[in-house]
Amino acid sequence: MRRVLPPVIVGVLALVLWELVVTLGRIAPFILPAPSAIWRELLTQRANVWEAALASGTNALVGLVCGTLLAILAALLTSRSRILGEISVPFAAVINALPIIALAPILNNMFESTSSVPRRLVTAIVVFFPVFLNLLRGLREVNPVHQELMHTYAAGGWTFARKVRLPGALPHLFTGLRQASSLAVIAAVVAEYFGGLQDGLGARITSAAAFTAYPRAWAFVAGACLLGLTFYLATLLLERLAMPWRQQLIS
Repeated sequence: MRRVLPPVIVGVLALVLWELVVTLGRIAPFILPAPSAIWRELLTQRANVWEAALASGTNALVGLVCGTLLAILAALLTSRSRILGEISVPFAAVINALPIIALAPILNNMFESTSSVPRRLVTAIVVFFPVFLNLLRGLREVNPVHQELMHTYAAGGWTFARKVRLPGALPHLFTGLRQASSLAVIAAVVAEYFGGLQDGLGARITSAAAFTAYPRAWAFVAGACLLGLTFYLATLLLERLAMPWRQQLIS
């Protein structure tokens, strides 16, 4: 409760302040709708929000899994070779610098308009960098005592990676995954702004805003926020399941 209660209180106070500012200040709804109006629209559009969240969530999940697997494979290979490290790290930084608004339209033109592949590719590219960089750092930070011990046992490369490198790099891997989980949802939603299937949260946001239905657009934005929070909490749960000993040390 000590960890959960303070952010909940701050969030509730922020919503109350938001409501008062919009109501008493008479701010136009196309500038900033009141939370009460967004909530009413969210209840009215809950079926549509759920359907759109499933579409965007599927794209985000597929991109997150594919990008993570590629990042893990690349980090394992790079950690074994200094030459690959000198080449791959700048290359990964270049990929991370690619803006979604430039990448999404290009990928949309490469595939059919009914394909979800472009959005999943965009998500995988965005996810790749934080997972790759954090895991590579963890794989390189090997305890010299553990390394010497495995050498005395004449352990092979795969055995050393499985027994020492990967378990020691798990905290770094989940640090990257926590960053990537939220980025996956953002990338999947933003990629929907640039054509393709009109079944996700991003497409619904732009459509509602185009028809000046701003509370409805904010309702879909709230759905995107809840989707991102779900991904982040799922990553935290997976981290607890994968590293129970770390939670015991913290407690």
